[in-house]
Amino acid sequence: MRCWAATAAVLAAVVASFVYLAIDYRALFTAESLLLMGRFVAEFFPPDLSAGFLSKTAWGALQTLAVSALGTLLAAAAGALLALPASGRSGRVVQAVTRFVLNFLRSVPELVWAALMVLAAGIGPFAGALALALHTTGVLGRLFAESLENAPRTPEQALLLSGSGAAAAFGYGSLPLVLPQWVAYTLYRWEMNIRMATVLGFVGGGGLGQLLYFHLSIFQQAQAMTVLTVMFGLVVLVDMASARLRRGLGPAYA
Repeated sequence: MRCWAATAAVLAAVVASFVYLAIDYRALFTAESLLLMGRFVAEFFPPDLSAGFLSKTAWGALQTLAVSALGTLLAAAAGALLALPASGRSGRVVQAVTRFVLNFLRSVPELVWAALMVLAAGIGPFAGALALALHTTGVLGRLFAESLENAPRTPEQALLLSGSGAAAAFGYGSLPLVLPQWVAYTLYRWEMNIRMATVLGFVGGGGLGQLLYFHLSIFQQAQAMTVLTVMFGLVVLVDMASARLRRGLGPAYA
């Protein structure tokens, strides 16, 4: 009965949302709407394939790739450091404080972090990298901490009892158990950050997103189509590379 009640409550919430928003979906399929959408899409073709613009787009793609890679790398390092106290290795009070910090970092969207970083560091790729690093630190730190909590402590405790230091016991006892999972989490977040790095360009984060926003704002749809095509190709290449690297870690992390 609880399952049926929960299902009915969800359906009622969905229906109430449609009624409250009062969205007229029939307007999407009128002849006038379809004609306007068709005209707008047609303006994107053919894309601008001139050598000068392709060179500019390639530079934007390189910026986007660098922003996502740097942001993910900084987040992985910070997340690994925060994961140790967040997993309860330094007491309950430190664990609660660290988890609060991680929850705060990931609860703020990347776009908000980007707006703040643009004010702090100026418009450009560095602001985008910092925004990605702050949000992703909260995500990876929580995932890293949970993997540490789920890993068996027996090898680390055995090394401690045999006289090893705390750092050596962690490095040889617990880290090998969680490192493949940490790498897999980092690669997956890198895939997501590639997409987000393009969105951050709309608020001054540099890269392809900033290029796309500029050409859309002055109604240069042919140039915008070129940028969109390069975006798609970059995401596909990164997804393929990341999936192949994760498969190399073993079937459990692919």
